[in-house]
Amino acid sequence: MPRFCPLPLLLVASFAPAAEPPSVEKIDALMTAELKKQQIPGAAVAVVHQGKEVVLKGYGVANIEHDVPVTADTVFQSGSVGKQFTAAVVVKLAEQKKLSLDDPITTFFPDGPHRWHKITVRHLLTHTSGIGDATDKLDLRKDYTEDELVKLAAGLKPASAPGDKWAYSNTGYVLLGCLVRKASGRFYGNVLRDEVFAPLGMKTARIISEADIVPHRAAGYQFAGKKLKNQDWVSPSLNTTADGALYVTIRDMVAWDQGIREGKVLSAEGWKQVFTPVTLNGGKTFPYGFGWQVDEERGQPHHHHNGAWQGFTTHISRYRTDDLSVIVLTNLAGCDPSGIAEQIAGLFNPKLGPKPPAKGEK
Repeated sequence: MPRFCPLPLLLVASFAPAAEPPSVEKIDALMTAELKKQQIPGAAVAVVHQGKEVVLKGYGVANIEHDVPVTADTVFQSGSVGKQFTAAVVVKLAEQKKLSLDDPITTFFPDGPHRWHKITVRHLLTHTSGIGDATDKLDLRKDYTEDELVKLAAGLKPASAPGDKWAYSNTGYVLLGCLVRKASGRFYGNVLRDEVFAPLGMKTARIISEADIVPHRAAGYQFAGKKLKNQDWVSPSLNTTADGALYVTIRDMVAWDQGIREGKVLSAEGWKQVFTPVTLNGGKTFPYGFGWQVDEERGQPHHHHNGAWQGFTTHISRYRTDDLSVIVLTNLAGCDPSGIAEQIAGLFNPKLGPKPPAKGEK
């Protein structure tokens, strides 16, 4: 995996002179074609280039039954893009001295198995804890308490020794949400609201609740064979966990991107840790930081993440050398928002667009 030193978060004066950005009409045409090709009911897109919003708008419909169009105020579910917010809250609590990233998680879960004494908060953030993923063991229609979720995680067979390997674990981030309550005495969603959303002006970002009245909420969809269906129902407790159960608008995500650009919420050292690839026990690095994939794309640092949950798919990409951010939110399971983001990035820098097929491929 490539090694690199993350660039400073604030804008750097050495950026190349700005090229003329593509017209909004080109992005509109791309989105119209992709919604048709992938049969996506609706999507919201934001593009920020060198600090300027180029696009912030919706395409298609947020709700098919009511024929409601997607706008910049449409509320989507985050999926695992929400992990980066969980990570930010944990780092914030560390900066407030309410926890240490190198605390063993048994500091917060003293009844956990003996092997958890070697697992740290940092291991959970970087998916290197060795704790497996309990997703397939959950009854998605059952309500669980946080203690029950911790107990379920404790009963998993370890996948590897802490720090030995990288393995994506939703369960690790569920534990981080439970840990935030232990460290702060408050529900993780409330800490997130007060420490991240409010300071950044993310006015509509919040924890999922199907019971609450949520203006401009999109419906999520999935295909059953060739037939479009509504998303599956999930119990309220499993729709409030810290592995990616948030409501966000594209405006919220632009505010988040701007907050990162300006180094808000966390210290410079905190943000540096977020975007530093994890070093495994053997000395090699893996291109994942705290809730972000951190690798290289055609020679430049690329910070990105996908999300998928309950009839929604999402993607955020931040190309650091080009100072380009592309965010795509959709309301269809199984579609490819990262591919859409890549095509949009290619309109700004052809080197960032989809790679041409290898010889012999279609």
